Amino acid sequence: MIHRISKMISVTTFCLLFLRVGIAVAAPVTFNTALPVAREEFLFRAQVKFLRSTDDPSGADRELTVWAVPIVAAYGITEKLALFGILPVLDKEIKLTVPVGRVSRGDAGIGDFTALTRYTIWKKDQPGRTLRLAPFITLEIPTGDDNETDSFGRLPQPLQMGSGSWDPSIGLVLTSQTLARQIDTSLSYTFNTKANNFEFGDAARFDFSYQHRVWPRVLGAGIQGFLYGVLESNLIWQDNNRVNGVEDGNSGGITWYLAPGIQYVTKRTVAEFTVQIPVVQDMNGTGLENDFITTLSFRMNF
Repeated sequence: MIHRISKMISVTTFCLLFLRVGIAVAAPVTFNTALPVAREEFLFRAQVKFLRSTDDPSGADRELTVWAVPIVAAYGITEKLALFGILPVLDKEIKLTVPVGRVSRGDAGIGDFTALTRYTIWKKDQPGRTLRLAPFITLEIPTGDDNETDSFGRLPQPLQMGSGSWDPSIGLVLTSQTLARQIDTSLSYTFNTKANNFEFGDAARFDFSYQHRVWPRVLGAGIQGFLYGVLESNLIWQDNNRVNGVEDGNSGGITWYLAPGIQYVTKRTVAEFTVQIPVVQDMNGTGLENDFITTLSFRMNF
């Protein structure tokens, strides 16, 4: 009887902590829009992303590698309103074959800063579960260098640290959370604008994340952390880029990633890892296809 009462108290305590999102809980790895932020709580996330692209139909044998370290900080203004700031540190390099031989081009530095505002318009809380719906708006601010050159001249715009343009996005995120699992879905559209006679194509994406607690299977006293299995999906469409007002037929397209991963969650911190694997890539013209994207991430609520 005493053991059962102790277990009930432990489970009840876990429920209370779980539904108070100031305590670190499971959350998506490959997108930020569903990160939980409680009122008057700060959230910090640092990620290390590695992208490699070698499937080149152009004949130039292009090999693109990108290291990105996005730093995310968020604050809960109220129970419903949260503000986010995202600043990436980037290192981009492409190797390709040109008439003079094999060359390497690229740059490293600070990328464009993104400000995001999210407001929960509806939620339903029940014992051991919650459901939330929140629209969000973002603005990408041109803080990165967008006019870097090398010995071959000005770097192509995709290799620049920044776009040089102010690019807004709108979206909607839905989160369903229970003691054993969590589901997040996010739908967004980005309106890319023109700078340096170049305009990235508008982009739409649908993100899905499922997190399932795999350990401990049974809740009890003395538990210090929780292990979650993660499966995420990212469906991304991008329109053609425009150069001097003319569409670039070798840009844009559709990509669908599946991303298996793992999360270890403690009271205030989360360590997580995923690999985004392209299941479908329908790139326009000679657009370069991605091999994979890995993400190693650390998150803290305080």
